[in-house]
Amino acid sequence: MVLAKWFGSLLLLLITIFTNAYGAFVGVNIGTSLSNFPPEADVVSLLKSKGITHVRLYDADPHMLRALSDSGINVMVGVLNEEVLGIGESPSAAASWINRNVAAYLPSTNITAIAVGSEVLTSIPNVAPVLMPAMQYLHKALVASNLNSRVKISTPQSMDIIPKPFPPSTATFNSSWNNTIYQLLQFLKNTDSYYMLNAYPYYGYTSGNGIFPLEYALFQELSPVKQIVDPNTLFHYDSMFDSMVDAAYYAMDDFGMSGVPVVVTETGWPWLGWAKEPDATPENAQKYVSSLIRRVQNDSGPPSHLSIPINTYIYELFNEDKRPGPVSERSWGLFFPNGTAAYALSLDGSEELVTGNSSSAATFCVAKPNADPDKLKSGLDWACGQGGANCAPVQQGRPCFQPDSFQNHASFAYNDYYQKMHGAGATCDFDGTATITSIDPSYGSCVFTGSSNSSTGGGGMFPPTAFGPVSPQLGGSSKLAVTRTRVLILAAVLGLLFSV
Repeated sequence: MVLAKWFGSLLLLLITIFTNAYGAFVGVNIGTSLSNFPPEADVVSLLKSKGITHVRLYDADPHMLRALSDSGINVMVGVLNEEVLGIGESPSAAASWINRNVAAYLPSTNITAIAVGSEVLTSIPNVAPVLMPAMQYLHKALVASNLNSRVKISTPQSMDIIPKPFPPSTATFNSSWNNTIYQLLQFLKNTDSYYMLNAYPYYGYTSGNGIFPLEYALFQELSPVKQIVDPNTLFHYDSMFDSMVDAAYYAMDDFGMSGVPVVVTETGWPWLGWAKEPDATPENAQKYVSSLIRRVQNDSGPPSHLSIPINTYIYELFNEDKRPGPVSERSWGLFFPNGTAAYALSLDGSEELVTGNSSSAATFCVAKPNADPDKLKSGLDWACGQGGANCAPVQQGRPCFQPDSFQNHASFAYNDYYQKMHGAGATCDFDGTATITSIDPSYGSCVFTGSSNSSTGGGGMFPPTAFGPVSPQLGGSSKLAVTRTRVLILAAVLGLLFSV
């Protein structure tokens, strides 16, 4: 047992050496539930212009994979949930899937991982018995094609599989899945893969009944009276994101499994929601995503695994307008299909916003998320009538009509009135239903009065440099010297190991 734990610690050390040699990356998910998905070549151009070097596809769309050829972008492809059953029952189906969707595109399209299904255990539990056979058959097909060292296999899991994620030190997996989880973790360890986690602090906060403060979910600084501490380890958690990742590590530890790193395959924050979703705002989305980027790029892990960076994929590139459910389900995207930014995004923690719909000196008057609907209607009527606001853009068929809510329409009308009249002493109050913000509320083709541009597009959503490592064949890396040093250290460690 001691020897096994020692080998686990060594494996984690080796993972640390190679991960830190390049640093953590922030990638992005690309969903396709859009009415007007852009041409694949345009999508790749957008990715490259924003410095995005890692993407996750939910399928293995041939058009997208061909467009990504020779782009230098690392690609995770996906086995659809409806494909898992057939692959799990047939090794030949798995081999065919690998040949058709992976081998056919390598090496020009740099496929590095396969996500088998999405939250299978919690979304389609009837397929759970064949999940591990599917992953094993796919791995054997990779081995047969000599691709197993290049392409890793895992399966994204929801936080729902950990019933009580706080405090992290006591987190365990749902015991009804013990057999499958044990097989999964053993597979990941044996194949040098990683645990894929979909971590959404937005849902952790909105379903928490006020237990945790909003600042905790948004990576914002907590006051001394709001500090979040694990009572067993006394670890301080500055964000719910870190707590969720640590919960996954502790749940794996409960199985006696070490040496399997966590990769966050989905996380984000919706920028728009219904009246009953007051926390889905552009300002909160901007805070979450910009803070997430800074958090991941500091190359550290959660308190229990500080040396293991948290590679992360943002959910998602585009707003998917065909997704069912509340407005927020269609409002997670960083961009609209035409390439315009959904909201401004700060990259370095400064107040300066770097997207085209930002203005460092501008302020806007918008409706409060939790404002009384009757008061909002009265304020809207006054602004569009006696107030003289231009309310044509919120009429049906016009750019700002959707989402069709008092909050959205009132925000546009309030702001138009405020921009025209605040120089003459007008205030942003509207019977307590309005507030001032420095975040430009423009979205898509709906441009609010006072916006610095007539378009919400523009570069700068991401830094000009790539999030992830630059492939050696594509260019030099400032960390290559560090890599060589760590390889020498690794060789020395292995020499000592095998000389014992």
